[in-house]
Amino acid sequence: RGEKMKLLKESLIEIKKSKFIGLCYEITSPEEAKIIIENLKKEHKKARHIPYAYKVNNTAKKTDDKEPIYNILERKNLNNHLIAVIRYFGGVKLGAGGLLRAYSEAANEATKDL
Repeated sequence: RGEKMKLLKESLIEIKKSKFIGLCYEITSPEEAKIIIENLKKEHKKARHIPYAYKVNNTAKKTDDKEPIYNILERKNLNNHLIAVIRYFGGVKLGAGGLLRAYSEAANEATKDL
């Protein structure tokens, strides 16, 4: 089940003790994206938040309009890709702007050179 999941790249960014793990997968269907997200939620139970976005076969889905992850898929023209950012809260609030920048940076790093 998990062997088909193709993790292309991973990034790790630490800001004020919070960790942001950016992951970029190559996917072939929305179902595959759902399985990956479910697995990430099981694997990272202590994570505060796992926003994601994907585009596959003219189908797109994103968790939240405020998060810049989907824009990165669009800008880099990544079809058949899923980007997820796993956030572990480090105890220091980053504020809305700081949080957006952190998600954006983690997603950008995870799609670098693709």
